[in-house]
Formats: sequence, structure tokens, C-alpha cells
Amino acid sequence: MAQREGVDVALLQEAGSPPGDLAHMVQFKDDVFWSRHLYDRWPLVVGLSDRVKVEGFRQVPPTSELGEGEIGVSGIGTMAVAKLTPLSRPEEEFLAVFMYARWMKPHPSTCSGWKGASDVSAHRILSDLSTFVGHRDPKEHRILAAGDLNMFYGAIDQSLSLPERERTVWDRFKALGLEFLGPQAPGGRQVAATQPHVGPKTRNVPTYRTRQQSPAEANRQFDYVFASRGFHEKVKTRALNGIDEWGPSDHCRILIEVDVG
Repeated sequence: MAQREGVDVALLQEAGSPPGDLAHMVQFKDDVFWSRHLYDRWPLVVGLSDRVKVEGFRQVPPTSELGEGEIGVSGIGTMAVAKLTPLSRPEEEFLAVFMYARWMKPHPSTCSGWKGASDVSAHRILSDLSTFVGHRDPKEHRILAAGDLNMFYGAIDQSLSLPERERTVWDRFKALGLEFLGPQAPGGRQVAATQPHVGPKTRNVPTYRTRQQSPAEANRQFDYVFASRGFHEKVKTRALNGIDEWGPSDHCRILIEVDVG
């Protein structure tokens, strides 16, 4: 999340423990977000300024009744949740959810040659996220959810995608009152050539590059932003996917601006 003065919060995909000389720069408590014996890299929501209070939810098994500061998580390393409170406008607090739909291989009994499918993790994330939806009117919620879903919005090709199954993911976000915010063009650089796996009229913007690709050759969008209907009108997003602004990661950064008045 960013304000005009700079970046206040970072949503990180595969984070380990920060180096000692950087630990003072992020707001988090050890073991609130992960258990090291299960997985060594976990999603994190961290504070980067003193303008926002970040309160992370402790991950626990998805039982039917959760404690005030807990979030039931059914997929290891798939999500992180925190309550963000702008100190200048505490009444504008909202939930920030980072989502990482990890590839899940078919069970050995299927004798399948598939490398896996990400909709399995995506549906687990949506089930866990649903616990924060407690009213029929989406305007009663203030949820911002973003991250790597490992799928193509508007997919039509089946070589790297399962379009019919993936459509159930996009539909389920809508059913939970979470509006799709892209980023979509012009909120990021589009590729000159036709993007694979999607139709020719797509507004997708590349957010991921393979090891063989340079930022200029990136042609796949895996990263997306959603927000509760009504609240989404205060949220703007853009892919920082320009050739000179991409950065060292295989994923470009996504800028999310939330208007808190």
C-alpha cells in the first residue's frame, strides 16, 4: 500500500527472516506468520512506515470458531492477513490479505502427467478468506486482497491453464463481494506481441517473466488485486512492469494506492 509520501506497507510473497540489520525496518513478530518446520518461505504483510499500524493475524488450523487475532489457514504458505490502521484516520482501517496460489500436483493415484494446478490453492485461500465475510452486503467489509494466483485472467488456451476451473475462481471472488481491480491496461505496460493463453483483446499486463526472459520479453500476468465492493472505489493499482522499473525478481512489483482521506 502506498500514499503520496511513500510506501507504507509491503505484501511479500516468499519471505524468510529479515537480515538483522533490516529487522528494525519492518513491523512483525516472530512466529506470528509462519512455522519454520513446515515451510521456510512464507507470505508476509509488513509495515514500512510509522503512518500505519500493522496487526498480523496468527495462522492456526481452520477450525469452526477462531480467536480475535487468528486466521484459519488450510494451505501451507498460501496467505498472510493483517489489519491496517492509518494513524491519521483510524476509522479507515481495513484488512490486507496477501494470496499465493501455489501449484498443487495431482494425487499419485491419478497417474497424471500434469505439473499441477493453482486453482486448488486459490479455492483454499478463498475458503479461508470467507471467514472475514460476515454480512450479505459487501459494503460492510473493507478487504484488500492481492497476490500471485498463478493463473491467466481470461484464459482460453489449455496448454498451461485449466480455463473452466480457473473461471470458478474469478466467479467466487465476485460472489464474495470482492471486485477485480487488475492491474489492467493502461495500469501497466502491455506486450507488443500477442500474449499467450488469453484472447487478442486482453487488457492483461505482464507481471511475471521466466528465467529465460528479460523484463522486455515478459508476457504473462499472474498477479492480481481485489477489494470489497464499495471500498474498491478507493483503491487504484498499477503494475510497475516497465523495462527499467521491473526490479530483480521474476515478478514485477504491484503498486496499490488506497485513498484514506
